[in-house]
Amino acid sequence: MPKAKKSPVADSATVVVTQVGSPIGREKDQRETLVGLGLNKIGRTRELEDTPAVRGMIAKVAHLLRVEA
Repeated sequence: MPKAKKSPVADSATVVVTQVGSPIGREKDQRETLVGLGLNKIGRTRELEDTPAVRGMIAKVAHLLRVEA
């Protein structure tokens, strides 16, 4: 019997981010970065692949996020 395929995110390290700050009054690029991370409302949580690109996006809006390893 063939093995079930795992999702690509499950094979690599992940980082969990939760939005805790509002994008209201922030610069447009910060709002777009939140959308790029899959966040747009306070309290939303996403599990993302831990890549340099994602880490850079997190660093850009770190003041609006809570990050868990």
